[in-house]
Amino acid sequence: MDPDNARNLRLALAGVLILLVANGAVNLTLDAPHSWLTPHVLFELFSVVLAVGGAAFLWVGWWKTAQTVGAVRRSLEDRRTERDAWRESARRALEGLGEAVSLQFREWELTPAEREIALLLLKGYSHKRIAEMTGRRERTVRQHAVVVYQKSGLSGRAELAAFFLEDLLLPEDDRQHLNSIS
Repeated sequence: MDPDNARNLRLALAGVLILLVANGAVNLTLDAPHSWLTPHVLFELFSVVLAVGGAAFLWVGWWKTAQTVGAVRRSLEDRRTERDAWRESARRALEGLGEAVSLQFREWELTPAEREIALLLLKGYSHKRIAEMTGRRERTVRQHAVVVYQKSGLSGRAELAAFFLEDLLLPEDDRQHLNSIS
């Protein structure tokens, strides 16, 4: 439900409850009962008390909901800020890794097509998926992969990945934690 409809519904409910209270008060005043213990008077009093209680209950619920929504919005904004900072940090780190990978590909004298295949192999894609992504035949992708392994002096995909990731280490605190678990 959009905020305008929710607000209109709250106003309508509040209006109905106010009318019930006013109706009960006017009815009791006009009746001018001689005894407050008659069924009619007790029913009117019960209706007024119920309407006032309902109004109070709804108001407290709406107020708590507004507080909760505000807290959730603040928390969401905090998470967005945190996410954006992490993305920027990761982007900078990956940019450096990407430059290092590109430099190594140039040192191996890979052609642009071989670089593309090598990068997709590093990302973990299968030969079939790389063929679909690049519009090449799977056999051509396999041939490029073989040339990449020959030019790099590596024996396959695992060694290619290890070449770039072998020295990638977690921060010292995380390494100590992992060693303590082992």
